[in-house]
Amino acid sequence: MAEVKVIGSWSSPYTRKVEMALKMKGVEYDYIEEDLKNKSPLLLQHNPIHKKVPVLLHNGKPIVESMVILEYIDEVWEGPAILPKDPYDRAMARFWVKFIDDKCIPAMWKACWSVGEEQEKLKEEAKEALKYLENEIKGKKLFGGDKIGIVDHAANFIAYWFPITADFVGLRLMTENEFPNLYRWADDYCSDTFVKENLPHKDGYIAILKTI
Repeated sequence: MAEVKVIGSWSSPYTRKVEMALKMKGVEYDYIEEDLKNKSPLLLQHNPIHKKVPVLLHNGKPIVESMVILEYIDEVWEGPAILPKDPYDRAMARFWVKFIDDKCIPAMWKACWSVGEEQEKLKEEAKEALKYLENEIKGKKLFGGDKIGIVDHAANFIAYWFPITADFVGLRLMTENEFPNLYRWADDYCSDTFVKENLPHKDGYIAILKTI
């Protein structure tokens, strides 16, 4: 049997999406919790470039970067598809994943921890990016159609982690009035039984925010 391990952090949206992908495929794995403030030799050995979680170890071989890991999982193991089968749809999914990672999440996260003019600039940058997602999800239950796919996993921070963080710091950004389609998608995603079972506890995540 193939040996599968995940080096991760329980509160990380990037770790959680990898764990959910493995569980969707029915892959058994060992989980290794990483102390991100005191990074282990194991993490540094297997991800010496970025020094980040998650890391997937498959028969001792490391794969890093969460979305690369998800594509690897989809290619290696049978089970529910994570990426679309159609080449065009697959290309579009990759486009939206990159857009979310490059344009949406960084601006949203930085806006939470900025002040004054810098925060206003980042809020507008985030809203401009979110408008594209708002239009993309219009008329759909999920980005993956009727089933959770790779774009939904990529946007898990937007659905769950960001609202908690924004509320914690008192930031109003992704409101229901301004982004009704995205807001509804986030609720549907987080209400999914499988997803809900694999999200970190809110109180535990807030406890971590208090240390930032």
